[in-house]
Amino acid sequence: MSKDYKAELKKFTAKNRFKGKGPLCVALVVTEHARKMSLPLNSSNLVTEGGGQVLGLGKGAVQAILRRHDIERLLAAEGGRTSRGSLSNMQKYVAFLNGLHRKGMADLDAIENFWIESVRAFFAGKPFTIRLDYSRGLRHIVRDILEQATARQKSAPGLHYAGAVLQHLVGAKLDCALGIGKFEHNSFSTADAPSKRAGDFFVGDVAIHVTTAPGEAVIDRCRDNLNDGYKPVLVTTQRGVTIAEGLAENKDLADRIDVFEIEQFVALNLYELGKFAADGRRVAVSDLVSRYNDIVGEIETDPSLKIDFRK
Repeated sequence: MSKDYKAELKKFTAKNRFKGKGPLCVALVVTEHARKMSLPLNSSNLVTEGGGQVLGLGKGAVQAILRRHDIERLLAAEGGRTSRGSLSNMQKYVAFLNGLHRKGMADLDAIENFWIESVRAFFAGKPFTIRLDYSRGLRHIVRDILEQATARQKSAPGLHYAGAVLQHLVGAKLDCALGIGKFEHNSFSTADAPSKRAGDFFVGDVAIHVTTAPGEAVIDRCRDNLNDGYKPVLVTTQRGVTIAEGLAENKDLADRIDVFEIEQFVALNLYELGKFAADGRRVAVSDLVSRYNDIVGEIETDPSLKIDFRK
């Protein structure tokens, strides 16, 4: 699927919150109707005779589509038929498909694949979990969350959980340290390549870049920051630190870019916020997770990015 398709679909998904099992069932079945009836569709033709349900929406139809993609898990017991709002969702989605058709962008195979990716993400959608264990260091908390995100990413190719978690952990940490409202948060899924932004966070004269896989492009953006009068800071994984420092040295920027490893970047701040006391650390971790979840709830459409903090 081209980036244009994905951009349009992501905008539609975010605006209309097509993430739950009901909307996903509607998207799959209506896309199938578009195959059989061809576009443009008339939404009035996709309503049952009684007028209360979407035509063809049911468990059998949804599961048949999923089986084409080797998915056997049950998405919805009634296939979304009894979900409140299905008719409204159908009408919105029909209008969206017709709009793509007018633009010459209605590749139904690609569109179906997008929804299949969304279904896989839904099945992987339990929140991450962390438990505050006093026998382990605070760095382990960050490491554990990123390991969970990386494992989930492997089961849902194309969905960059680790990058999203990394970005929002840094954002939450900065909010806890500086106070909310000091800078702008961006959805990780706002663009296909969020790292193309001049910086993930701007605080004072500092441009902060967050990435799990630093490459030459992010080092070039750091150089652009320097030329624009900003101080670049790069936050990455332990493995990424070595890579970023090597790339920066190759461009004669090693002494001008501060590169931090994410575990240390967050853990040291938690110690400071907790005033190096046991009760304080517990509160600091709880505040960090709470702020992280608020950020995810405000700007992301995937609730599985949230963290369940078990004390």
